[in-house]
Amino acid sequence: MSRKLLETEGPQWVAQGIITPGQQQQLLALYPDEGRVVGLLPLLGSLLVGLSALSLIAANWQGLPELVRLGLLLGAMSGAYAAGEYFLRRGGNDSLGIGLVGLGLILFGVGIVLTSQLYQLIGYDVTGLLAWAAAGTALTFLYQSRFLFALTVAIGGIVQAYSTGQLSGFSYLTAALTVLGLGWYWWRRPDAVLGTILATGILWQAGLLISFLHAKVTWFFIPAMLVYAVGDWQQDRPAGRALQAPPLVAAFLFAFGLALYGETDTYAGLLRPPFLAYLGALLAVLVGSVAGKRARGRLGSLTDWLLLVPGFYLPSGLALAVATLVVLYAYSGAVLWRAQQENNPDRVTLGITLFILTTMAAYFKLTWAFMDKSLFFLCGGALLLGLSWYLRRTTKAALPPKPE
Repeated sequence: MSRKLLETEGPQWVAQGIITPGQQQQLLALYPDEGRVVGLLPLLGSLLVGLSALSLIAANWQGLPELVRLGLLLGAMSGAYAAGEYFLRRGGNDSLGIGLVGLGLILFGVGIVLTSQLYQLIGYDVTGLLAWAAAGTALTFLYQSRFLFALTVAIGGIVQAYSTGQLSGFSYLTAALTVLGLGWYWWRRPDAVLGTILATGILWQAGLLISFLHAKVTWFFIPAMLVYAVGDWQQDRPAGRALQAPPLVAAFLFAFGLALYGETDTYAGLLRPPFLAYLGALLAVLVGSVAGKRARGRLGSLTDWLLLVPGFYLPSGLALAVATLVVLYAYSGAVLWRAQQENNPDRVTLGITLFILTTMAAYFKLTWAFMDKSLFFLCGGALLLGLSWYLRRTTKAALPPKPE
């Protein structure tokens, strides 16, 4: 629920006797106007100040004496931490305090890089930057801040990208800090927004690992679906679903690309790991996911696994394209079916969007050459209208009758 919804629908609820005017005001008081925007301003301000300071220092760095450089680095970082702690202890300025602590964390990472350049230290591993990720994780636990959590996920991604891109190595300790450290924090304090951020950060590092190992790209979906399976075990359903969103988006985009370009032998050849090893790993993750769904009473979401059907083992060409399109249509239909069961309008919109995207892929892939365009759009429009009518009818039948 949001303040906007209360403001637009509240008067109607009062008129219908659902709530009293006093209850409406109490509900509005729970959602103060522009509170979130005001709370974000100090966080965004701290980032802008940090970027401004960095650009100023970088422009004059070479011309500054060595002691001045060190003094600037230590002074700026210590000052940011001290100011942040001051405002946090003072009370009423938590957002500003956390923003300054985040600025101190950013300056800590910058200090690591600039100090190594100042003394011409040659780094053959990522130990220095690993300390940056470790500091972010520690600060997240210390201050229990959503902002610091998101910032630390981003830091972990930056450290991992530098490690694989510049040092030709994968930092398993950085990955462990993200997966185990921040993952444990999120598990104990489930949050929908942080779930999506955490899953995205983990998938980014998983992609870097697959690239570093020069493995088949489809191995990416083993750690991705492990993240999904963890979401099945989370008791907080919104937070668990948010953790599962990035793996599902990645799986849908992969299947969508396979439907469009899977006929190319060289493309399909990049996707086929050893059959038994890959299928065994995927089934092991599936078992964990099913167990979580059963324990939490969510077996209806098992249709999400339709996107993981390994159709890329089929011969390249029309058979692969058709099979992938069938999977995409089945998944889109399952999303719409679950939306109708849950009476969830947002999920209905998602299902229709996926259905339209799949239909576009089918059109450009299968019907462009031999089917009249107007006939295609006529069939697609008729199918959507029929589907809309069916969903409205079933939803109306499921609603309780209005009191006379």
